[in-house]
Amino acid sequence: MQNFPVFRTKIPGKDKVFDLSDPKQAEGYFQYKAGNEIAKLKKYFEENTFIAYLMGKKNAGKGTYTKQFTSLFGTDKVAHISVGDVVRGVDEEMADPSKKEALIDYLKKNYRGFFSLEEIIKSQEDRGTGKPLLPTEYILALLKREIEKSGHKTLFIDGLPRTLDQVSYSLFFRELIGYRDDPDMFVLIQIAESIIDERLKYRVVCPKCHTPRNYKLLVTSRIGYDKEQKKFYLKCDNPGCGGERMVTKEGDELGIETIRDRLVSDGELIDQAFSLYGVPKILLRNDVPVAEAKEKVDGYELTPEFVLSLENEKVAVSTKSWIVKNDEGIDSYSLMPQAVVVSMIKQIVEALEL
Repeated sequence: MQNFPVFRTKIPGKDKVFDLSDPKQAEGYFQYKAGNEIAKLKKYFEENTFIAYLMGKKNAGKGTYTKQFTSLFGTDKVAHISVGDVVRGVDEEMADPSKKEALIDYLKKNYRGFFSLEEIIKSQEDRGTGKPLLPTEYILALLKREIEKSGHKTLFIDGLPRTLDQVSYSLFFRELIGYRDDPDMFVLIQIAESIIDERLKYRVVCPKCHTPRNYKLLVTSRIGYDKEQKKFYLKCDNPGCGGERMVTKEGDELGIETIRDRLVSDGELIDQAFSLYGVPKILLRNDVPVAEAKEKVDGYELTPEFVLSLENEKVAVSTKSWIVKNDEGIDSYSLMPQAVVVSMIKQIVEALEL
């Protein structure tokens, strides 16, 4: 896989520090690091839009980066369309007779492909039973419907292309669905597998509201200790939730081994997209080698590792530098998502020639 360059977010001669876990300070951080570029994009969004295809390995942070970008510019200007979410939404529609009928009526008018609608619907209903991926032409019809619902906005498409043969479809996506003549670009995300591994192994979710957290990388404000099991546990602190004890999802303790094949295919997709001519590429990198960090980024932009301990029978939380091996075996830090989004904003402005 291609090795993306480390994007410099550090401003020479400046030493202002932000707490990126604080939403208000994070807002100030974006203005401090990319205020000019944010102003240019806001002006651009007054009359213009673009289409970005998000490509990265599973758990690379596509949803997180897009959510932060959207919070800066507004849901009235930017929409994140996840193919996986769209397909899961169709699963729910299939369970409602009236919604299922409306969906089939839409597909009769908009779907063109080599499988009958009866076969498509059967395949949709049999998902999760080891069936092949749904046909690309069907996915395109569903995306067209989703885009029509979202209105005239900048789009971040997450999940297309999903296979190597779909890359060419995405290149002509606008023409295929009769969409507006927007600039388009690939947003390619590079992340070390060791980072994905620890995100999975230490991930926990709230059984009630499904909010995710991580013992090592993103703890809650409420932490307990189970004396019987001799282990720490996180309590959900999502507003409106009842402080449920968060649990590990089945299989997460195995880390990336459960998604190894997916990571390989995702890597091949990114390599193919990287080699394409004629489409601007936004290159996002989640890790920075320890030897380059001091020159390229500020210390508060590095992801901390949380350390839990017992002191006088109370849980104490401290932090230290989280160091992992990148895919080249080099000691590296992981970047906080805000730093990655700053590099994305600056590269988008350059790609749009603003």
